[in-house]
Amino acid sequence: MRCKHVALLTVMASLCVGIQLTPRPPNIEFTSIICFLVGFLFGTLFGALLGALTMFINGFLSPWGFAGIIMSFQMFGMALMGFMGGLYRKSLGRNFSTSKILNLEVSFLAAFFTLIYDIITNIGWALPTDTAIIAALIAGAWFTIVHVVSNTLLFGTAFFGLVRSIGNWLGEDVWRFQKGV
Repeated sequence: MRCKHVALLTVMASLCVGIQLTPRPPNIEFTSIICFLVGFLFGTLFGALLGALTMFINGFLSPWGFAGIIMSFQMFGMALMGFMGGLYRKSLGRNFSTSKILNLEVSFLAAFFTLIYDIITNIGWALPTDTAIIAALIAGAWFTIVHVVSNTLLFGTAFFGLVRSIGNWLGEDVWRFQKGV
């Protein structure tokens, strides 16, 4: 990995943690897109590690308080988001160009993986509190809706622009430097 790539990855990790720790409305966040983007650009392992590390740090320092037992579920869910960014990249291959269809596709992926993340974390809340899982999902429904809608809009409007911007900043074809699965 080139020095520029390490620097960019470090900046993305710092940005992710900094934004995660900034007080904001519940479930409106940028961590998902950053982890997915890092997975997309640097591979599944880096995306997953960034997601897990971010949620680990957030679990101790969050403005909402200590995450407790749910932290492992948050770490797994965000690691999955980063991992899936790498898999999505792999599925696209090298011979494609960004389009409205891909923006729509990445929006659907964001909605799906955000929903999966919220299901994982709601189950993570239900298990130690001895709450029925369906009750936990219902209790978290409003937060899930806000999270899914905000990530769907964010991914659909910003993802490929961020990919292009990072490629321009690096001065290279971003499709070339991503490592395999």
